[in-house]
Amino acid sequence: MQDYEKLNQSAWDEEVRRNNYWTRPADKESINLARSGQLRLTLTPDGFMPESWTRRIGTDVLALAAGGGQQGPVLAASGRNVTVCDISQAQLEQDRKTAAAYGLDLRTVNTSMNDLTMLEDESFDTCINPVSLNFVSGLSPVFREVRRILRPEGVFMFGIANPVMYIFDVKALERGKMKIRYTLPFSSCTSLSDREQRKMAEAKDTFEFSHTLGSVFSSLFSAGFVIEDAYTSPSTFEPVDSFIQDCYLAFLCVRS
Repeated sequence: MQDYEKLNQSAWDEEVRRNNYWTRPADKESINLARSGQLRLTLTPDGFMPESWTRRIGTDVLALAAGGGQQGPVLAASGRNVTVCDISQAQLEQDRKTAAAYGLDLRTVNTSMNDLTMLEDESFDTCINPVSLNFVSGLSPVFREVRRILRPEGVFMFGIANPVMYIFDVKALERGKMKIRYTLPFSSCTSLSDREQRKMAEAKDTFEFSHTLGSVFSSLFSAGFVIEDAYTSPSTFEPVDSFIQDCYLAFLCVRS
């Protein structure tokens, strides 16, 4: 595990304490709907995955970097065999608690999305990965691992932040001001000074990477995926949404 991954592991443990959106377990309504066959799953911060996508979800599902008690328990409530992988033990504990509260079975694995060696080849029909790829420095290792664990014609659904989101000064954004500060591609490890990185580590903030659209597509195609569908969504943060329409991107891909 690289140093920034260890920092992100601690950061996401802290995000559970901070009640980050992605750490809030599914509610009773979502569980009951899933039991009736209606899946409410999120790949991006705004809106649910289209029904045309949920119909593509197979029996054996990997919820990748999807701890927090959201996707995993909903999928389990729908009758699927679910494995949740996440770098944060606190996030996985949210899944275990939620599953126990609703009498559900799921498996949790504490690992980085770069390392799925504990999972067998071609052991899943579907991999669902809500926005989290911006927490790893490279996409190719993740996409290669996902392809390996998927069966032929397996489906990979993931969300990712639009790279342009990373041009802004985060502190200014929090004050509602749009201040362009960074060139792209952004990396917390190279775009920030040593002092800024130390402050981030002390505050248990996440280290992030913008990637580029070129790297998303080339890494997908090189790993052996075909893109079949996509959609975009806003960020739910008005200053950004007033400026950028497609803040987050979601893709449905098939192992070729």
